[in-house]
Amino acid sequence: MKQWLQGGAAALLLTGSCVAQQAQLGKAVEPYVKVNTARVVLEHVRIIDGTGKAPVEDQNIVLESGKISAIQPGSDVAPRSGVTVLDLRGDTVFPGLVGMHDHMYYIARPNLAADGSSEPPLMVPQMTFSSPRLYLAAGVTTLRTTGSVEPYTDLNLRTLIDRGELVGPHMDVTGPYLEGAGSPFMQMHPLKDSEDARKTVAFWADQGATSFKAYMNITRNELAAAIQEAHKRGLKITGHLCSVTYPEAADLGIDDLEHGFWVNTQLDPGKQPDVCPSTTGGPTLEHMEPSGAEAKALIEKLVSKHVAVTSTLPVFENIVPGRPPLSPRMMQVLSAPAREAYLYARNRRFATAKGNEAALLRRDMDLEVAFVRAGGLLLTGPDPTGNGGTMPGFGDQRGLELLVEAGFSPVEAIQIATSNGARYMGKQDSIGSIAQGKNADLVVVKGNPAEKIADIEQVEIVFKDGVGYDSEKLIESVRGRYGQY
Repeated sequence: MKQWLQGGAAALLLTGSCVAQQAQLGKAVEPYVKVNTARVVLEHVRIIDGTGKAPVEDQNIVLESGKISAIQPGSDVAPRSGVTVLDLRGDTVFPGLVGMHDHMYYIARPNLAADGSSEPPLMVPQMTFSSPRLYLAAGVTTLRTTGSVEPYTDLNLRTLIDRGELVGPHMDVTGPYLEGAGSPFMQMHPLKDSEDARKTVAFWADQGATSFKAYMNITRNELAAAIQEAHKRGLKITGHLCSVTYPEAADLGIDDLEHGFWVNTQLDPGKQPDVCPSTTGGPTLEHMEPSGAEAKALIEKLVSKHVAVTSTLPVFENIVPGRPPLSPRMMQVLSAPAREAYLYARNRRFATAKGNEAALLRRDMDLEVAFVRAGGLLLTGPDPTGNGGTMPGFGDQRGLELLVEAGFSPVEAIQIATSNGARYMGKQDSIGSIAQGKNADLVVVKGNPAEKIADIEQVEIVFKDGVGYDSEKLIESVRGRYGQY
């Protein structure tokens, strides 16, 4: 990479009377910054713009004061004072990823043993230090927390990141889980009734939460009250459901459904109203063939009611024996207990597999493709929790690779992970694609993900609001820490 820290750009950078300013960043952020000048030229890049269009070769992207000020045919830029020029021949630039199921916590099982046993209570410690760094290092510049266990922590983290005092993506903070009685997580508030659901949404909206998530044991009445209150405030609500089926939630007005088609319980044997069955959606997924009448009716309902679906393929890949293990650099990021827990869980999968896990993963992939082909809005996020097999940032990248395995083209997968998320959040005018005037939230990778989707892992620089962050330094800063803090 060729770089002039005192370089310059074409005359277009010098137009206008305003003087561009560098972003003001705190001391905790500065060590991870690779580029922070008011004007930046990304020279001779390949652009995948996030709209699903084919890549455009040999382009210059000009960044000014945190925005994309111009996109031009590739050219060598003559040096001038006050501008950073990066020669990126052979590299690809695509929009910053919009992670739509990206938690800030880790699920810990006290005294976990190799046989899978542990002691109560199941705990959910925050990863407020490691998670934001891993997300940004992987190219996630905007995320939705999709369920908070420590919502005040997430709200304060968002403020500190926005002030430039801490490293991390822009955050849509989801309020605390809207959960009914019977949750295994003692850190969740069990809703008493529909009025409690309404008050919970109202309170956390007033505190600054910008979205909400219903959980497995919520009732239809509680969900209806939560949706009504969220929509009254111009906010959206998603759900990892079980007690409420997908058709029921769509009829109630939910905006999004998490985990693809894995947790729909409408066809589970013995399903009772407002009760989460022990089967948690497995029989429904197994029975619902994409070409069948039930799948077509469900997809038609979701599309007609504008209900988005969030794909979380990475977390379900982990239930399938024989799938690729974590890479060495991912293993190095895990704390020692988290690494041990991951290896225990991976070994247990071979001992406890039922034999249908790969078929269920394939079925969900096929349903997600059918949903998109029918006009549905598919989002993506990894759901990084549990045994460490699905991790912040790395999991977001893996999600794109699995979308390609599902049957989407690489540029479609990038569109799902960028502009689709921006569209759902109502931020399509500022993020999610590469165009003049939009935020300079960009990912620079070696290679060409349009030909080889795995090249999305070869991150060189991540720009957020025009500031370029060093991916490798961010990853190195949390070595051995994920699972700890």
